[in-house]
Amino acid sequence: MRKLMVATLLAGATVATPVFAQDVGPTFTGPRVEAILGYDRTGAGSDVDNDNGHDDQKIDGLLYGVGAGYDVNLGSAVVGVEGEYTDSTAKSSRTDFSDQFGFGRVKQGRDLYIGARAGILANPATLVYVKGGYTNTKLDVLAGDTNQETDTAFKLDGWRIGAGVERAINANTFAKIEYRYSKYEDAHINFANGATSDEFGIDTDRHQVVGSVGWRF
Repeated sequence: MRKLMVATLLAGATVATPVFAQDVGPTFTGPRVEAILGYDRTGAGSDVDNDNGHDDQKIDGLLYGVGAGYDVNLGSAVVGVEGEYTDSTAKSSRTDFSDQFGFGRVKQGRDLYIGARAGILANPATLVYVKGGYTNTKLDVLAGDTNQETDTAFKLDGWRIGAGVERAINANTFAKIEYRYSKYEDAHINFANGATSDEFGIDTDRHQVVGSVGWRF
């Protein structure tokens, strides 16, 4: 009788194991959304020397926003596409027209990003990845000695690369940390009256260190 009970329990466990496994969905695959928070710094590029002892060499602040993407788990590797909408508290600290950031007295505005990423699974719950894509950001022009926006803005086009680590908390939630570098090389001005300038070349760098918490569907 005892042997019969043991055999019955073992058989039940064999049948139940696949059922339990189905309840835990695969990680790092499918659509995802996330909240983003981190450090943001924009400054002159390597081809620009604006260190005159007066002007702001950089503007930095808090980056915040949302992101979405879609990943495909290939087994030991993951590939995907993603997009972001972020904003920032960074702005020029100078109030004198003679002492300005490279674009004048400005506030970092919204940033749009679309790109792709690829990575390898360091273990079943940890993804190490690199990323790259297109970024378009805005610098809102401020009145010289106030924080009032003038409805004039610089629009900057560039590219972004980065790397990060994502950790699956469970089948649906995840957290990640990453570093991103953006290079802006083209810009135009949107004036308050609705006119737009011709495009002109620039050399502007942006560095970000961000953390994200998200949900995978």
